[in-house]
Amino acid sequence: MKFTAQQIAGILEGDVVGNPEAEVSKLSKIEEGTEGSLTFLANPKYTSHIYTTEATVAIVNKSFIPEQEIDTTLIKVEDAYKSFSKLLEYYNQVKNNKTGIEQPSYVDDTAKYGENIYLGAFAYIGENVTLGDNVKVFPNAYLGDNVTVGDNTVIFSGAKIYSETVIGNSCVINAGAIIGADGFGFAPNEEGEYNKVPQIGNVILEDFVDIGAATTIDRATLGSTVIRRGVKLDNQIQIAHNVEIGKNTVIAAQTGIAGSTKIGENCQIGGQVGIVGHITIGNNVRIQAQSGIGRNVKDNEVLQGSPALPYSDYNKSYVHFKNLPKIVKNINDLEKK
Repeated sequence: MKFTAQQIAGILEGDVVGNPEAEVSKLSKIEEGTEGSLTFLANPKYTSHIYTTEATVAIVNKSFIPEQEIDTTLIKVEDAYKSFSKLLEYYNQVKNNKTGIEQPSYVDDTAKYGENIYLGAFAYIGENVTLGDNVKVFPNAYLGDNVTVGDNTVIFSGAKIYSETVIGNSCVINAGAIIGADGFGFAPNEEGEYNKVPQIGNVILEDFVDIGAATTIDRATLGSTVIRRGVKLDNQIQIAHNVEIGKNTVIAAQTGIAGSTKIGENCQIGGQVGIVGHITIGNNVRIQAQSGIGRNVKDNEVLQGSPALPYSDYNKSYVHFKNLPKIVKNINDLEKK
């Protein structure tokens, strides 16, 4: 796909400085720009590259004033970084703007779907599934019986959506994600073996939820596992049965959350965090990477370590952790004296 500088400026509500008919068909970093590419300058550290880049078009802030001649056509906007992000989103929409039902695919006769949907080859749509308008289901995705998917949601290749799952509007389910598998429920019997506890609940994803590749969200034992509006989950996260995650919380890769834990709104959780079950984490909590959370957490706490400590306490203690061998030696020397 090719776009002119003028077309891009129209999308971004920017002003063209240079050739409005300059065409681009790819994106590039400013230091790696080539002819026919579009780049951007937002970080002042990279300003020198604007004078040497071979990119055809560059997005810059309106405050940018060149100190020497520039061959690249500029598009001036209020915020170059945000505008470039907006352009990437637009590019993805155009690239993924597929419609129609490819064959072979399976759509049960009882399924219902809205306008402008896309079903890729080998997609499976089970009994009583409901798909809203503009839903896109890419090849090899599976939607079990009684699944509901809202408008403008995208389900990428290989995602598996188990029965009874409810997915809201404008969600993104990335490749290999598994939504609604059985929760990890087993009870020991008299012989020391484990009997499976039936998991008969479901998973609910509210609007504007993003689920990363290979992330798994288990169905509830009873009731629902709930991911609230605007939650963003990275790749390879495990969400256990009956967990609830509050709106606009973001969680980085390889985090694991055990069953029935409740996480509040607007939290930020780093990678490889482990959270035990049946606790409550408040709103606006920040948890540093590789922390272990084994207790209830109040609103606005910032934690680090395993078991996690308040962030400032952890940093003070870490100074002593590093010096522990020296401290022990000094104590031993004093005892000998």
